Amino acid sequence: MRKLLILALVGLAAQLIDGSLGMAYGLTSSTLLLVAGVAPAAASASVHLAEIGTTLAAGVAHWRFGNVDWRVVTRIALPGAIGAFAGATLLSSISTESAAPWMAGILFTLGAYLLVRFARPLRTDRVGGRLRGRFLGPLGLVAGFVDATGGGGWGPVATPALLVSGRMEPRKVIGSVDTAEFVVAGAASVGFLIGLGTEGFLLPTVAALLVGGLIAAPLAAWLVRIVPAQLLGAAVGGVIVLTNARTLVRSAELDGPAGPAVYALLAAGWLAALVLAVRALRRTHRVRAEAANAAPALAAPADVAAGNAVAAGHAGPAVVAAASASAFDDAVPGELAVTGTANPR
Repeated sequence: MRKLLILALVGLAAQLIDGSLGMAYGLTSSTLLLVAGVAPAAASASVHLAEIGTTLAAGVAHWRFGNVDWRVVTRIALPGAIGAFAGATLLSSISTESAAPWMAGILFTLGAYLLVRFARPLRTDRVGGRLRGRFLGPLGLVAGFVDATGGGGWGPVATPALLVSGRMEPRKVIGSVDTAEFVVAGAASVGFLIGLGTEGFLLPTVAALLVGGLIAAPLAAWLVRIVPAQLLGAAVGGVIVLTNARTLVRSAELDGPAGPAVYALLAAGWLAALVLAVRALRRTHRVRAEAANAAPALAAPADVAAGNAVAAGHAGPAVVAAASASAFDDAVPGELAVTGTANPR
């Protein structure tokens, strides 16, 4: 019972991270199961079966909070399902450990790019552009395959790629990736069922992870909506870098103090990026506030010019009417101007 409670808490924490950052549910859960001695295929199968429920809840929550771009979801979900089914079938018979360092290197590079990108003021002129299907299709296929073979990877592959494109808000990237993962998790589970049979699924573990994830899903969807894009992007980049650094350090066989030194250096870089992101966010807010305060000052000269035009007799009917209405509003109490009669005091 104690073990199941711990697994439920892990599922809650993993879904909270995944729902707010768009990744790490499968990675966190699979890592724990592997540490506990579960076979890689069984660990991935159990996590994906639990993800059917957690991603459904997360998708509904993200949809209610307006975090989903359905065009993106439909274009990455089907290729992702195909890749996940193929990956699950493959993992049921062979290991993919040799490919881990290469994939970790790609993800590490994308994460580092995100740290640099979101540490500076964001450009908003590109947000809202359309992502092409020839980009989304292959992305979904690769992300689904990596997700099934690695026990997690849909978010770490799809989320940074969409963020780097600069065509979507971070919250919509996360919401769309989480929503599409429901289809991917279902396809992977079918593949594992065919390759491993029902004995490949650890049902008590699945139930514990599912309960924790269902509790966290609505909270994560709300959190991603209120967290500023600047901080969210920097946080995602740091998670990607530190997550994949572990694989790279192991593959490089860095023993002794070298490994901890690398982690400390990367953590310091992440902290610096977050500080820069906060400063950039404050600067953006200050610029917007100054622009909002300057708007009334710019409108005042226009009113004066209209009044002068009326006095000189050079104004058209529309300007005269506007100036007359403005003068009437200034001379008559507000209640009388609206209703035509003054309320008794």
